[in-house]
Amino acid sequence: MSPRARRHALRVCPPSRLSARDLFSEALAGLVQRPARAVLTGLGTVLGVGTFVAVLGLAATTSSQVDAHFNVLTAPEVSVEDVGDAAESTPLSFPADADARIQRLNGVKAAGVFWNVRLADATVRSAPVGDAAGGERVQVVAASAGVLTAAEPRVAQGRTFDSWHDSTGQPVAVIGAGIADRLGITTLDVQPAVLIAGKPFTVIGIVDDVQRKSDLLLSVVVPRGTAAMLWGPPVGERAKMIISTRIGAAQQIAQETALALDPARPEHFKVVPPPDPRNLRTSVTTDLGQLFLLLSGICLVIGSVGIANTTLVAVLERTGEIGLRRALGARGRHITAQFLTESACLGLLGGLIGTSLGVLTVIGVVLARDWTPVIEPVTLVLAPLVGLLTGLLAGAYPAWRAARIQPVEALRR
Repeated sequence: MSPRARRHALRVCPPSRLSARDLFSEALAGLVQRPARAVLTGLGTVLGVGTFVAVLGLAATTSSQVDAHFNVLTAPEVSVEDVGDAAESTPLSFPADADARIQRLNGVKAAGVFWNVRLADATVRSAPVGDAAGGERVQVVAASAGVLTAAEPRVAQGRTFDSWHDSTGQPVAVIGAGIADRLGITTLDVQPAVLIAGKPFTVIGIVDDVQRKSDLLLSVVVPRGTAAMLWGPPVGERAKMIISTRIGAAQQIAQETALALDPARPEHFKVVPPPDPRNLRTSVTTDLGQLFLLLSGICLVIGSVGIANTTLVAVLERTGEIGLRRALGARGRHITAQFLTESACLGLLGGLIGTSLGVLTVIGVVLARDWTPVIEPVTLVLAPLVGLLTGLLAGAYPAWRAARIQPVEALRR
């Protein structure tokens, strides 16, 4: 054949093509022929994506638990301060039926007014003579019956006083377990009494714990009506109110309290609502999310490096195969597409397996901790795609190296 005819034959020879079906067949064959290497290559993506899903799920679950605990322990409490006229004519802005007015609001569990009683002699004694006559310097708190209900005390002995004791001015008292030990009161069967400023009060209850307002454990609590009758209204320090609400009602109750107490002078009351749990959840979610995203990103980078290294070694070991394909007409882009497809398949498969393992990890943790699992649906959708992208990026350089191998040099090896 003449040189001219040879050149004409080369021009009319159709270029080599690689269909999508053949591309995936070759990529699948390359993976199946080396199963151990394929497993080790995809293991990096499995661990990276699994960590990605697990840490995001645990971050969301932890934030939800913190928010739930905040709601239960803090959010149901509203405080009210008396900031009215301090003149002697109005030493107490809270009305006599303040407890009843607030308890009529929907969402209120209990409410009560209290103040610290200022006495010239703040010593509390359990007996007029004997070893206990020295007494203890203890804070005396005047409180309505609703205060003890709102504090949710755990009564070790006896009971707390009620509205009848308050309205009739009964000389009774409730003390903490620590105060009782120091005063030598071990049982209520003998109806022990304490002397406050020389006046006897029958101890009807001993509490050893409270859910809120823990300073009551270090005080002697007497009915508000009794304290007002014996020592008058609060002097110096103004009275306060504590309100226990149902979950989710605190913000609304805080807006209604001042008007409910005194519609004519609501400015005499300073209502302090609990912190908004949404602010806490946002802060916790942001901090945990950033930390866990960083950790999952590091795991994905480690997985990508592992895929890149293993794929590059595979390219070097398959140099002869690549050279033969090039000699038979395969173009550089065909070789690139084949290795990218192999890496992408490994990344996608690793992403699916990693997503499943991440979800199982979150479920295992929440079952062990008795929590409620929280996993964003978008995380489950994006995680396999992250694995696919990781495989593509990790296989880009090895595929480029494979495409640049010259057929003659490859066949010599």
